[in-house]
Amino acid sequence: MLSRIHCCSRFGKFVEIQFDNRGRISGAAIRTYLLERSRVCQISDFERNYHCFYLLCAAPEKEREKYKLVDPRSYHYLNQSSCYELVDIDDAQFYLSTRRAMTVIGISEVEQEAIFRVVAAILHLGNIDFANGEDHDSSVIKDDQSLFHLQMAAELLMCNPRALEDALCKRVMITPEEIIKRSLDPLGATVSRDGLAKTIYSQLFNWLVDKINVSIGQDPSSKCLIGVLDIYGFESFKTNSFEQFCINYTNEKLQQHFNKHVFKTEQEEYTKEEIDWSYIEFVDNKDVLDLIEQKKGGIIALLDEACMFPKSTHETFSTKLYQTFKNNKRFIKPKLTRSDFTVVHYAGEVQYQSDQFLDKNKDYVVPEHRDLLSASKCPFVEGLFPPVSEEAAKSSKFSSISSRFRLQLQQLMETLNSTEPHYIRCIKPNNLLKPAVFENVSVIQQLRSGGVLEAVRIKCAGFPTYRNFSEFLTRFRILAPEVLKIECPENEACKKILEKMGLKDYQIGKTKVFLRVGQMAVLDAQRTLMHGNSAKVIQTQGRTLVTRKKFVSAQMASICIQSVCRGELARKLYKLKKQEFAAVKIQKTSRKRLARKDYLRMIFSSVLLQAHLRAMVARDDFKSKRLAAVIIQSGLRAMAARDDLRYKVEAAVVIQTGLRAIAAHGAYRKRAKSRAAVITQTDLEEPKEKEATKSEASKQAKTDLEEAKVEEATKLESSVKDKNGPKEAKGEESTKLESSLKVDEKSVLVESRAAAIEIDKTSPMIQKLPGPDQDADIIKILTAEVENLKVMLQAEKQRANEFEGRYLEARVSSEQGHKKLEETERIVHQLQDSLNRMIYCMSNQVSELKTILCTASKSSSTSGPLVRHEGVDSISSNSECSSTDSEFNFPAPVSTSTNISSPGPNSVPLIVQDVSAGEVSGCESKNNEKVRKEGAFDDFF
Repeated sequence: MLSRIHCCSRFGKFVEIQFDNRGRISGAAIRTYLLERSRVCQISDFERNYHCFYLLCAAPEKEREKYKLVDPRSYHYLNQSSCYELVDIDDAQFYLSTRRAMTVIGISEVEQEAIFRVVAAILHLGNIDFANGEDHDSSVIKDDQSLFHLQMAAELLMCNPRALEDALCKRVMITPEEIIKRSLDPLGATVSRDGLAKTIYSQLFNWLVDKINVSIGQDPSSKCLIGVLDIYGFESFKTNSFEQFCINYTNEKLQQHFNKHVFKTEQEEYTKEEIDWSYIEFVDNKDVLDLIEQKKGGIIALLDEACMFPKSTHETFSTKLYQTFKNNKRFIKPKLTRSDFTVVHYAGEVQYQSDQFLDKNKDYVVPEHRDLLSASKCPFVEGLFPPVSEEAAKSSKFSSISSRFRLQLQQLMETLNSTEPHYIRCIKPNNLLKPAVFENVSVIQQLRSGGVLEAVRIKCAGFPTYRNFSEFLTRFRILAPEVLKIECPENEACKKILEKMGLKDYQIGKTKVFLRVGQMAVLDAQRTLMHGNSAKVIQTQGRTLVTRKKFVSAQMASICIQSVCRGELARKLYKLKKQEFAAVKIQKTSRKRLARKDYLRMIFSSVLLQAHLRAMVARDDFKSKRLAAVIIQSGLRAMAARDDLRYKVEAAVVIQTGLRAIAAHGAYRKRAKSRAAVITQTDLEEPKEKEATKSEASKQAKTDLEEAKVEEATKLESSVKDKNGPKEAKGEESTKLESSLKVDEKSVLVESRAAAIEIDKTSPMIQKLPGPDQDADIIKILTAEVENLKVMLQAEKQRANEFEGRYLEARVSSEQGHKKLEETERIVHQLQDSLNRMIYCMSNQVSELKTILCTASKSSSTSGPLVRHEGVDSISSNSECSSTDSEFNFPAPVSTSTNISSPGPNSVPLIVQDVSAGEVSGCESKNNEKVRKEGAFDDFF
């Protein structure tokens, strides 16, 4: 809150940590001292009020709307200073953290809501202004804005707005005869308003402290405690009021305790040890404490006396002080003021302004305020102001903050005297709140105010360092080890050590050694030197041992590494010889394989040549045999038809004869047998002829089948030889499918013919045997053969349909491939045209650039005496010619009618560009051209 210390709480606190008999923490409590209530209503410039007001103004929009709060600059209690925000502190985030902390310590949401309602009501109270009423000494609400804040404060406190206005503007005086109600002037109403705000804030603060103590938990039976006293430091400002007076009074009490504990205790230690010492003078502040807290005639007693009289003012109070303490050396009357007074504290002189001493010292609640808040409809506000009896109310009117604070200090001193205190002095390095910046004047003043300089002076005047004999010998026996070998008392041993070190003015007590300033540092320096020398010896031996170990390990490692390296070299040599032997063997094997490969290639070529020659001879032979086979097949088919007809006729005759033979008897059988013998003899000659004819037909069919296969292989080879580019793959594949389909058709026909011949060949010879049983068997056999022929015919038809479907699919795919090929070729032509145009543009730009450079070179040659070599000129001219003639020119694709033919109905167009010869011959030309281009550009630039 202060401009110098943002975290200053503006109240003293004593934190107790309580322990049980077993040494475990059993409870804790917080005691507070002298809350600075006046800061609620009055603050100095560059300081902030209590943080809770700013946190509530930075609360979320919903909560600020609920409390009707706006910017802190709009409130009288906050805008008295120009400091509204602190660096590196976010009030909105701090507000949320405060709400979470309240929840953690057990404050419910309802209680939190009531707490912040009370805080908001205090801000609205500060904005209530008063004006003169109808009477001269009366007051009323000044304007509508003040009336709004009055209504908001009454709404937040849940009390009657009219009753709140009466409590602020009027007072009730009780006399033995009657009760008189009088009005207050605007100044009195303002004082009443500020008193109500301070009373509400003080009661809320006490409630929070009690709530925290209940949440932490206390142990009333605890007899052991550790206390941390965090209380104000000595304060001396340009304007020092009642708060600074109480704070400095507290520091006087603590300084007295410090003197008693440190200085007097130390002198008692000297007396106890019976050493030779002189009395050390130190500043005793008992006379200052008598000036302040003496029950009769002290400043606090006179202040309480002045507060008890209604007509007393700060001037009458100051006059009383001047008269009472005019001969006191600790009290000074300033020359240029009428109400100020100066007190000479242990830390220096402080001039106090007594303008508000009387108002700030009064510690009573106005009955009208208490009655108003006790009647609140809010249970929380009502609980802050419980009803009291009349006697307590009367006594409360005469109580004062200074008297209550003096009582609290007495209790605190009793607690400190019952404990073993340890002092920590906090020094603020600068008033800018920046790190690593020290203001020497401010630091010296704080050290002087805290009694640190005085303590250092007294310590240096006596024996600041003392140790027990055992502790001294344990620490410094290293300085004289020979002393410990001699059996002597501890005090003599300590004396011998000090004499050996050459120290003087020390004292040997009964149980302790007392040293002057700096002697302990000398002993510690010698002890550190001895330790350093010993450490050097130990380090030397240790390093020697470590170095030897490292040397031995390095030696063993080097031997091991050498053995490994020699082994590795031997292995590498062996591996090299092995590789050499393997290389010789591989070369031998590779040469053998190459020779064998050449031999096999020659064999394969000769076999392939022989195969082609034999195929040519076989094709010629097949053609001649095919003509003969066609003639033979036509004759055989005619003969087979005649034989079939004759066979059927004869079969019918046989069947009829058999049927007639059943009715006839033996004579007819004899006659039939003789007739069958004649028929059998004639038929035996006919099958022989048929069998010869069928064998010739089967041979002719086999010849046709071989010829078809040879023709198919020839076509496949020709199609493979004609395939030269990826663009014609689909067309060749479709051509290949067509040829394979034709061959399949031919092979089907040939196979069907061969199958018919085989059937004729394998069909059993039907002998015209007499008898009805034989005729029935023959009929069954013929019927079965007819069924088999039908099945075979149906299978051949299905196969022909399948081949026809495949042929159509291949034709469709070939047409699609042809379309895609045409589209691809069209795109290639477009790309080639755009590339040619780009190259043409680039060549124009290059020619222009060359022209510019030539002109520049000519101008430079004419302007200055530059000599150019003739060879360079010739090279550049050649490079220009070569670049203009041959640079950036690419052969355009040939799109003549000879390369692309219109697709026929049964053929797929193929575009084949024979570049095999061109690639071989063009490599050297491209390389030469690249060399020429590079040379041209190098010469040119």
